[in-house]
Amino acid sequence: MSATNNWNDKIIEEFRANEGRVGGNFAGAPLLLLHSTGAKTGAERVSPMMYRDVDGAFAVFASKAGAPTNPAWFHNLVANPHARVEVGTQTLAVTARVATGDERSTIWEQQRADYPGFADYEGRTTREIPVVILEPAVSAA
Repeated sequence: MSATNNWNDKIIEEFRANEGRVGGNFAGAPLLLLHSTGAKTGAERVSPMMYRDVDGAFAVFASKAGAPTNPAWFHNLVANPHARVEVGTQTLAVTARVATGDERSTIWEQQRADYPGFADYEGRTTREIPVVILEPAVSAA
């Protein structure tokens, strides 16, 4: 198991034990658990990440801490945009889409202003960090 997976596993465990709250670097930050389907394996993957509420949808950021490549979960969502999120004690079905243009710019700038670490990530990479919108599925009435 990689160090990243071990770190993620600890966050996932703490998130679930504390109704969606964790301490450490993420204390007080809005956090969700993204359940995506592996693009190559078809296996479910769970990834903890910060999010930003955008009109009832969840914006997440494929920063990978400024690495030169996008995170695996981003590739998984591009291949299969149907996913689930755990937020607090709720689990919701979502559909992912990549934000572009002014929408992406506005959300990214807000995130950088509120969480300066994202500006640091941007400075470490030459790629544009994707902003992904996770839109909750509309349930039939």
